[in-house]
Amino acid sequence: MEMLQIVYSSQPFGYDAGMLIGILLDARRCNTRNDVTGALICRDDIYLQLLEGPELAVRATLDRIKRDDRHLNVVEHMNRKITDRMFGRWAMLDDPATSWLWPRDRISDGVPVGATTPQILAVFERLAREKADE
Repeated sequence: MEMLQIVYSSQPFGYDAGMLIGILLDARRCNTRNDVTGALICRDDIYLQLLEGPELAVRATLDRIKRDDRHLNVVEHMNRKITDRMFGRWAMLDDPATSWLWPRDRISDGVPVGATTPQILAVFERLAREKADE
């Protein structure tokens, strides 16, 4: 079955542990209901998230995130059709930026848009491999 996979980044507004827990609880509840899976790599200055699943559900999820005032400057970096999920067991895996791509000095200049699709995918592929046995 063909599905959609999207990666976006955004800047957190009001980031703290409680807000992150709220985002993850909302994501896991909605994603389980809508058959969306993925991973959120997070740090106090940026989120990088991969969403995958049925196309309409993934697009609706991204639209909901764009309306969420906890996310600023949402930038879509990748959008592709897939047949296999990278994070099929995870309604929303969270990673505290141990699989990071962009240094803080680049983030402070604005949400980076220079990363290539292979660079972004490599970060998520590594995270998926690391979490495969959990």
